[in-house]
Amino acid sequence: MAEVVNVRFETVSSSARVAPIDEEIGNENINQQSLQNSEMPSIEGFESWLPITESRKGNAFTAAMHLLCSGIGVQVLILPMAFIALGWSWGIVLLCMAFSWQLYTTWLLVHLHESANGIRYSRFLHISMVAFGPKLGKLLAIFPTMYLSGGTCVLFIINGGWIMELFYKVICGDNLQCNDRTLTGAQWFLVFVCLSILLSQFFPNLYSLSRVSFIGSIMAVTYCSMIWILSVTKGPEKGISHDPSDASTSSMVRIRNALNSIGYIALVFRGHNVVLEIQGTIRSILKRPSRVPMWRGVIISYLLIAMCLFPIAIVGYWAYGNMIPFNGGILSALMTFHKNNTSKYVIGTICLTMLIHYMCAFQVYAMVVFDNLERLYVTKKNEPCPRWVRSAIRVFFGGLTYLISVAFPFLGSLGLLIGAIILPLTLSYPCFMWIAMKKPRAISPMWCLNIGLGSLGVLLSIVLVVSSLSTLIANGLDANFFKP
Repeated sequence: MAEVVNVRFETVSSSARVAPIDEEIGNENINQQSLQNSEMPSIEGFESWLPITESRKGNAFTAAMHLLCSGIGVQVLILPMAFIALGWSWGIVLLCMAFSWQLYTTWLLVHLHESANGIRYSRFLHISMVAFGPKLGKLLAIFPTMYLSGGTCVLFIINGGWIMELFYKVICGDNLQCNDRTLTGAQWFLVFVCLSILLSQFFPNLYSLSRVSFIGSIMAVTYCSMIWILSVTKGPEKGISHDPSDASTSSMVRIRNALNSIGYIALVFRGHNVVLEIQGTIRSILKRPSRVPMWRGVIISYLLIAMCLFPIAIVGYWAYGNMIPFNGGILSALMTFHKNNTSKYVIGTICLTMLIHYMCAFQVYAMVVFDNLERLYVTKKNEPCPRWVRSAIRVFFGGLTYLISVAFPFLGSLGLLIGAIILPLTLSYPCFMWIAMKKPRAISPMWCLNIGLGSLGVLLSIVLVVSSLSTLIANGLDANFFKP
């Protein structure tokens, strides 16, 4: 939603009325006549009612924790698979390129969040509407942001339920009677959803989630470190191969596998739909605009993310080579090869830390959906959501995501296709937004860089969509509807 630090009128979308006032800006010449004549509430009040911008007490540390918690998702486990078809050299090069590319587009978003005339954009959808126009911007951004918010929560439910079941089996060990009493897949999903929605009831806005994100970040770094350290100590498995040619039977299959591997890498680097929202929790003043602490938080979080992703990818491929399974990735490989010679307390700790991280990251992505749903109530009633309405919205979202996860438990198998479709949101949109909003001189270095990266991102998305579709056609899809 568009917002302004000095009072101005914003006509980007129907939901943007009058800009909020940042009390620390020091602008005392406010047009009170405009505010009084407006029939709609000012964005100052409007924004203070919504979960994303309800509190502006954020800083570099809270931003770093939100970014770190949401930046390490379920896809990190399959990252070593990208090296199977790419090999060492291309795998490392492309991983570095994707990391640098995402860091650059994050820099663009951080600096686009607040324009020169004081307007702040705290939601990805609304900055897209500003950059590309109301209709085109909404058309381009609505599906990617919807999937990266609600769809990511569904994936957390599916994988969280699987981790819960795995944790239960690890605790039971060889006790057949204990294993026989395990829950069904749908029941594990329900347990995860209930715990996640119950947790969400205690945190009304995104800033209040900073403690949750802090815990989730610690858990993410912990289980990533444990997985790759354990893989190093156990050493590479016998009979594995690091030759990309061994993973394909023909040139066509090898090309398709290589493209899919690029897709796995690109799929890991997502989450741009929460960058602007996180920055929206930081107060902006003339002497210190929000981009200063936000960029500091980005640097901190990305250093920690790199410390997790790169060892997982490199060590995972070194230890398991072409034997890494698609379902579960490096964790499944670890369980397959080392379950019997590793303490169940170590495996249990890995599962427990993953579970806690998934629940914490669920909150960050769900908050974007809560904000959108509450906005519908606020714009209609012109008043903040009562506590019971806010609770009902979160229960409704939990029920909806649970239904989708049970109905489409194979959604993870479509991750490569859907990830390819939404890839421009991370790699292309920020580049084109910079050109549309900053209007750099044509053929200037910044113009050429953004045009080149933006166009390359769109082209890459199209190629990956075709590749993933051909893979689905060749291998088929186990569409186990309502059979998690």
